[in-house]
Amino acid sequence: MNDWYEAHDAVGLAELLRSGQVSRNEVLEAAIRRIEDRDAELNAVVFRRFEEALAEPPVDGPFSGVPFLLKDLRARLSGTPTTASSRYLQHFVPTADSTLVARYRAAGLVVLGKTNTPEFGLVAVTEPVWRGPTRNPWDPERTPGGSSGGSAAAVAAGYVPAAHGGDGGGSIRIPASACGLFGLRPSRGRNPLGPHMGESWFGLVQEHVLTRTVRDSAALLDVTAGPAPGEPFAVQAPPRPFLADVEVDPQPLSVALCTTPLFGSTMHPDAREAAESAAALLESLGHRVEPACPPFDRDLLVEAYLRIVATGLASDLEAAAEVIGRPPGPDDIEPVSRLLVNIGRTTRGDELARLLTTAHNAAAAMGPFFERYDVLVTPTLARPPVRIGELQPSRRDQLTLAVLNRLPVRKLLDLALAELAGEQMDPVPNTMLFNLTGQPAMSVPLHWNADGLPIGVQFVGRFGDEPLLFRLAGQLERARPWFDRRPPS
Repeated sequence: MNDWYEAHDAVGLAELLRSGQVSRNEVLEAAIRRIEDRDAELNAVVFRRFEEALAEPPVDGPFSGVPFLLKDLRARLSGTPTTASSRYLQHFVPTADSTLVARYRAAGLVVLGKTNTPEFGLVAVTEPVWRGPTRNPWDPERTPGGSSGGSAAAVAAGYVPAAHGGDGGGSIRIPASACGLFGLRPSRGRNPLGPHMGESWFGLVQEHVLTRTVRDSAALLDVTAGPAPGEPFAVQAPPRPFLADVEVDPQPLSVALCTTPLFGSTMHPDAREAAESAAALLESLGHRVEPACPPFDRDLLVEAYLRIVATGLASDLEAAAEVIGRPPGPDDIEPVSRLLVNIGRTTRGDELARLLTTAHNAAAAMGPFFERYDVLVTPTLARPPVRIGELQPSRRDQLTLAVLNRLPVRKLLDLALAELAGEQMDPVPNTMLFNLTGQPAMSVPLHWNADGLPIGVQFVGRFGDEPLLFRLAGQLERARPWFDRRPPS
């Protein structure tokens, strides 16, 4: 079916369109057909705007006519629902684009719809109660990860060459690993979040894309990077376009390899093997690799991460209540979401200030480590993609959640927070630290296990040094290509 379409990444499709080898409608209709033919099984695209996309006048930009999908969370597209996969927000329709979306559209990308996410993007699987689970194209019985799981599944299944995602705790890198894609979480402040918010989760969230090639990620960051007026964070602009770095091999690097779970307690042999195989590849390319893990206080930073997210969510829902006209009722949001809201509401201001300081201190402590090492390598995930439903609350957990949400006593909520830390972080222990420190980190699809499931490897760089990560990613892509590895049809 239209082999030319899936044989090209976004940059390649844009070149075909500019040269006149294919028409805008041919490209868009190829994407639409794939969504219509394949998404009944995967449930990746939860809102479709095909007719509107075909009717929109072309925009002259570097990606003019290239189809694209937005994650249905923070990205606002005027006239299109933005629901965060929550019944509570099902009727919210923004009247203006967010800055990032406006930049995508100014680059010529054509938005065909929005993709599935867990409610409010809170967990590492995409199984919202309201919309149902998104399935992994590599094995439909397994999750594509979260929270950008719908976008990852759509790119892996060949609907579009690239799709938008957001990463507040690994939500680009986690699904990139689970779906065999390239996923970069940029430095804090690299992409804008405004104008409807200055920051999200107190600076933990950055938005970007999931792609099948490194150059697509770099080229798309070139068209979106840079703060908008009034944004609270900014990072120094690179000396040249990110895309220019992809074709340049880095100088020999000093690389730290850490296979110990950072925020968890277990590591599957497949995940460890992926990282160790990547380390061997790096050594074959002339880089120096040695075992080393960054210094940090695990228990304190786990608490910091969870309470910052919970407080940010509580604040987000207060703001949403002003727009919706009422607070969420008992059946409007899922039990885990409500638990986190209650934890956020019972977290004192002085506690939040202390935890934010803890996060900033952790970022400062990374400085000496990344003076010694250019890059840190870890498994992206602690295990292969889990089966659908595997991480959902048990019946006993559901009863406990119901009691806690009816009686949100601080002491009981603290116990629930500790249990949540173990259950939710053990499968995905290695991504959240770098949301706290603000550093750029990428998941690179360098390994598949014996069952044919993709296992990503995470590379973390110094704050603001996406150029080095793109140089390294481009070198790895040339050394161990993955573009032609596709899910079974």
